Amino acid sequence: MLDEALKGEIQAAYRRVLEGLDLTPRYGQRLMIAEIARTLAGIEADDAGRRTSDEHVCVLEAGTGTGKTLAYLLAALPVAKAHGKRLVVATATVALQEQVLHQDLPALKAHSGLAFDYALAKGRGRYVCVARLDQAMDGGEDNPTLSLFEQALDSGGDDFQSLVQSLGEAYGNGRWAGDRDSWPEAIEDGHWRRLTVDHRQCTNRRCGHFGACAFFRARRDLDSADVIVANHDLVLADLALGGGVVLPDPGDCIYVFDEGHHLPDKALNHFTHRFAVGGGLRWLRTLKKSLTELNQALAVQPTLARLLASLPQLFEAVEPRLAEAFALGHQLAGRPEGLGDGEDGAQHRFEMGRVPEALREQADGLVTLFAELSRTMESMADILRESLDPEKSTGLPREQAEPWLPLVALLHGRALEAHALWQAFAEPDPEGEPPRARWLTLERFGGEPELTFSASPVSAAHTLAKSLWGRCHGAVVTSATLTALGRFERLQERAGLANRYRYQRLPSPFDYSRAVLSVPREAADPADREGHERAIVDFVESLGKDEAVLALFSSRAQLRGVERALSDATRKRVLAQDRLPKRELVERHRARVDKGEGSILFGLASFAEGIDLPGDYLTHVVITRLPFAVPDDPVGATLAEWIEQQGGNPFMRISVPDASIKLVQACGRLIRKEADRGRITLLDRRVLTRRYGRALLDALPPFVREIEGVVQDAR
Repeated sequence: MLDEALKGEIQAAYRRVLEGLDLTPRYGQRLMIAEIARTLAGIEADDAGRRTSDEHVCVLEAGTGTGKTLAYLLAALPVAKAHGKRLVVATATVALQEQVLHQDLPALKAHSGLAFDYALAKGRGRYVCVARLDQAMDGGEDNPTLSLFEQALDSGGDDFQSLVQSLGEAYGNGRWAGDRDSWPEAIEDGHWRRLTVDHRQCTNRRCGHFGACAFFRARRDLDSADVIVANHDLVLADLALGGGVVLPDPGDCIYVFDEGHHLPDKALNHFTHRFAVGGGLRWLRTLKKSLTELNQALAVQPTLARLLASLPQLFEAVEPRLAEAFALGHQLAGRPEGLGDGEDGAQHRFEMGRVPEALREQADGLVTLFAELSRTMESMADILRESLDPEKSTGLPREQAEPWLPLVALLHGRALEAHALWQAFAEPDPEGEPPRARWLTLERFGGEPELTFSASPVSAAHTLAKSLWGRCHGAVVTSATLTALGRFERLQERAGLANRYRYQRLPSPFDYSRAVLSVPREAADPADREGHERAIVDFVESLGKDEAVLALFSSRAQLRGVERALSDATRKRVLAQDRLPKRELVERHRARVDKGEGSILFGLASFAEGIDLPGDYLTHVVITRLPFAVPDDPVGATLAEWIEQQGGNPFMRISVPDASIKLVQACGRLIRKEADRGRITLLDRRVLTRRYGRALLDALPPFVREIEGVVQDAR
């Protein structure tokens, strides 16, 4: 239970924040604070602080305007400190991360009376490697990784050397902290790859530049922080490494996952394996050509000499196997001659994830070969690391070992990735469990044909249940859209959240009767592609000249088709996605509205969630089509097949609930503040003619309804 002292501390902090920031208390915000505090304060633990209770997670849907960030910070931070835990706030987008870090936490610290420190956590790849920067400033002549691999990715030249000198001077005199995001100008990916390392390439305390390391300086700030701001990807990456590598151990953390509806998809991406055959052959051939140089540098050490001597025979076995997999993949995809003229790419998915026996045999052989290559590269990397330790004697001088470790560690990582992919193709799926999705992608890379093998679980639920919810001390999952069709079941199914956790939908502070949801007579069924597109064109042409409109499309082809079909006068008012960067499109839209001119934004799915245009900047949202998932997603298609095989209805179990979430998000673009008003027009007649239409409409906020010109009361 929440003891009186802790309850009083939270209530007093809330009052001070309201007074200090001149905020009006919100009913939903107070409910959210109380629910989080009760859940987290009620977690039982043993004398060592290890959690012993299983009701340690709360899942809260809180709409825009609730004041979610202040609510979860005010409730979770005092509880975390009282329990001796760290609060990790993870967002899905950079925009929210920056808001939490630069607005919400400073405001809370200034006005709440709570004493705490906070820090931003980023992955190692966001920080410059000082050793690499130092090598680059010296011209990079002693860096074999550069000479062997990265010249092919980026030739450098004067631009790179100029950048390196600027970075080195700024880092040396303390004007730059060493992270990519704080450099005032964008750094090209190719340049940055030459200046950073991953966890395998980093030599940690054995590095001669460890004391000046940007990443470990930032890690020291994390050690003293009560609140750590991260993102979903970093939390998942840390868990994949075993937990406690970049962030504190999960058992010492209370997590808050803001924008929590993104977590299942983020997790799936982390568990997806890919291998591009052409790219794999290229790096293997590059390594093969470099064996002479490797032997000259490292074969003075007997074990390294033996390991290097084993590589030529391994290459001779791997290369023809990959070439056979390349040819077989094209045959299975129905394109033995490769992509046809005018084709940029193609995809072939294996039904129910079942791989033909011939490909499974190929994969089985490649598993064995890449396992051997992985072990070889790992043993070499271990020896090189030990050679950097003055207390250990390997027979290899430090100055010979140090330049080669990044290359060997890079190759070890690539071999592990290849092994994981081929293992996913070779191993049968466990009985009774959903299958893996497995598919091929054909494309062109630098004019050359490329074939990528991919495999992914169709659900991250089991992994999240075991690695995250099962290990953390406590957690809060929140977002404006967590329910589908008004229920939490779809999120539970995708994120591995147990029934025993606490779930609540919090009331919105907005008066949704200030908005009208319209399904006009002109709405058409998208099955009639030409008729539907013509209906959209006619509707856009009829919009008032001074309206601020966001029109959302489900396909780029239809967006472009509608744009082309508009009259010249209307097209001049349209700002279409991809024509300019998203930020510039929004700025131009705002500028037009400020001048009293009409403006029409055309956007795809990312605009349905990532756009914030309050007040007069958006008075009309046009949803051209119900947001059902694109049918060519191999993961979703494989899951649907499995559900159907189990006797279920994948459309009603997956497609409709997921469309409900996206439709709520799209409608949510209109009402961003309490005084906002306007209209939402849905140009998809299926919402009136199909049996799922009523469920989709009932899951929306209580807008005033206008169905085919007939006004209905708000629910």
